[in-house]
Amino acid sequence: MRQAFASNFHDYGEIGASCCVTLGGETVVDLWGGVADQATSRPWEEDTISVVFSATKGATAICAHHLIERDAFTLDTPVVELWPEFGAQGKDGATVRMMLDHSAGVPVLREKLKEDGIYDWDYMCDRLAAEQPFWQPGERNGYHGLTFGWTVGELVRRASGKSLGTYFRENVAEPLGIDFWIGLPEEMEPRVAPMIFRRHQPGDAQPPFLEVGLNQPGSIPHLFLFNSGGFLSRGCNTREGHAAELGGAGGITNARGLALMYRPFANGGSWDGVDMVGPDTLAAMGEVSTATNLDANLQIPTRFAPGFMKSMDNRGLGFESAIIGAGAFGHVGAGGSIGFADPELGLSFGYTMNRMGEGLLLNERGQALVDAVYRCLGGMAVRGGAWRRA
Repeated sequence: MRQAFASNFHDYGEIGASCCVTLGGETVVDLWGGVADQATSRPWEEDTISVVFSATKGATAICAHHLIERDAFTLDTPVVELWPEFGAQGKDGATVRMMLDHSAGVPVLREKLKEDGIYDWDYMCDRLAAEQPFWQPGERNGYHGLTFGWTVGELVRRASGKSLGTYFRENVAEPLGIDFWIGLPEEMEPRVAPMIFRRHQPGDAQPPFLEVGLNQPGSIPHLFLFNSGGFLSRGCNTREGHAAELGGAGGITNARGLALMYRPFANGGSWDGVDMVGPDTLAAMGEVSTATNLDANLQIPTRFAPGFMKSMDNRGLGFESAIIGAGAFGHVGAGGSIGFADPELGLSFGYTMNRMGEGLLLNERGQALVDAVYRCLGGMAVRGGAWRRA
């Protein structure tokens, strides 16, 4: 693992990064290195944290499953029982499961957001509730890239009476002792590594969602790129962006935070006296809920459990991939970060970085580290689109 981590700097232009692995609950890998801030040459330290973009969705989904375990709702509860306003425009058939597995029909918003609208929770929820769905909920799926934070986060808020960031802190981060924030306190700002955006080079292949988004105005990928409030392009490096409770893309942590967040779910649903979920809920968290050859937003084949990504091997098609264990579930973040649990192996994993790579799934750096983990376990091979026992 150390060799693979170092190779990312030597061979793939890594700037600053962290990687953490637990196996059977024991932390067996905890690596960090490089430069956190190129402007000041500040090194990446043990406690450096960074925006992990959509890896935040895993944290938001864990909050929902934590509430499911406590009978606040079920995967098949109609959304309107918790959020009556969401039933407008024919969305009354949406269920909690559909909100979690990207089939609710509101991957983006059509009309332009107001300035800094993504930092106004009530405004975003009102807009989503009033939005006409792009398809009838449940008919297909399309990655709810930023809207997931409110479609699922508002269910958490309504069921618990607490904001998403507060619920996550009190029921996940603090009990598990992890350094992970959805809404970063100002005193933590000096520890944040700014994100370094990838500059497109002539001749670079474009991910399908980017090709469609740049060339088809009004399409779902276009609206995802250009009607998301600018968080992905500039807001992620601002104090306002760090402070906001953006459950779809704004979480801030490091590899240790991701690996330790998933550790209970790699070990039966609990760890060190903290009971997160029981066996039935844990099983449901890892079951494929939607799978398609053409995700309405990402424009590639995708597979999702309720709130989590499953292994996606699109290499044969020349598309983006994120190849993890057959029984694993977790989430990537734009540019390459990832966290996941593999309950079959008692494994949890986290990787974060500050130099963004191409696309929204894994690039060569994160995938190399994931591959190294499974090779270290012995007797593992990629078959049927996922790492399995040979």
